Amino acid sequence: MDRELHIRFLRDMLRARRMEERIAQEYTRGNIGGFLHLYPGEEAVAVGVLAAAEPGDYVVTTYRDHVHALVRGIPMHNILAELFGKRDGCSHGMGGSMHMFDAERRFLGGYAIVGEIYPIAIGAAYTVLMRGLPEAVICFFGDGAVNQGTFHESLNMAALWKLPVLFVCENNHYQIGTEIHRHSAVTEVYKRAAAYNIPATKIDGMDVEKVHAHSLEALTRVRAGQGPQFLEFETYRFRGHSMSDPGSYRPTVEVAAYEAQDPIAAELRDLSMHYPDPDSLKSLGLDTSESLGRRYIDKGHLDTAGLEALEAEIRAEIDAAVAFAEAAPEPTLDDARRALRPGLIHETLI
Repeated sequence: MDRELHIRFLRDMLRARRMEERIAQEYTRGNIGGFLHLYPGEEAVAVGVLAAAEPGDYVVTTYRDHVHALVRGIPMHNILAELFGKRDGCSHGMGGSMHMFDAERRFLGGYAIVGEIYPIAIGAAYTVLMRGLPEAVICFFGDGAVNQGTFHESLNMAALWKLPVLFVCENNHYQIGTEIHRHSAVTEVYKRAAAYNIPATKIDGMDVEKVHAHSLEALTRVRAGQGPQFLEFETYRFRGHSMSDPGSYRPTVEVAAYEAQDPIAAELRDLSMHYPDPDSLKSLGLDTSESLGRRYIDKGHLDTAGLEALEAEIRAEIDAAVAFAEAAPEPTLDDARRALRPGLIHETLI
């Protein structure tokens, strides 16, 4: 793997983690309303998979969608503006945290209903198949969504019609607060795909290089007309299900074990509603990027000055994105009426 790809992984994961840290702060300050589901700990999955994707591919994901949107290329200031409910957001302030959307980048959205993503993904994949184009649809979902009827119906149809879709299970072990062994008779999710003759593999989702390599192979098979592929990435979220969930149902030893595998080596503590500012975070001990930065320095991909410059660049981008969101105008009722029109006139999105 070349140096530029290593640096891309590091930069994308750091941007994602730092952005989510700031989003948590802004939520506690009252600048973001509604539900808020954060992604720290799972960054290697979004970064590795989407680094393997092509610009022409379509992406469908869940309500935990900020990082997918960012890595897919939606500008950070448009993401923050959406979270702030502003007109300049990627969904014009109408979607909020759970409904990011960008047709230009073929990001077909985050969806709040568990299991809703599957029919949307195979619908998009059916369109791609009918057009005979070398494109793929990437469908992200969590382990908690695999017990929905839409999961089985969609996998069956995808296999039957050999649809160009990559199913990506982000198995973070918990369906809100229910551990996977308590809600699923089959806890190794990838095995479920065997019932539909879909090739499936389970991969360490805390290792971005492995995530990228397996995603690249799976997407190559999809584009070659070999039908749907299924990847289960075993990962972990360091926070609770949402900002209202302290995650206290998880054993401390379990959280610590997965923090030790952090894709950017963060030694985050099990914090409650308030997320510390950068200075407070540093006072807790090891900074969230230090270990990964050291790894890259040891391998010769980056020097200390380069890591510090990268951190400074990311923090400046986040500060600018928050300032943009704060200054952006509120949507109006006319904006809301215009937002309804595409559905009324059956606008083509694919």
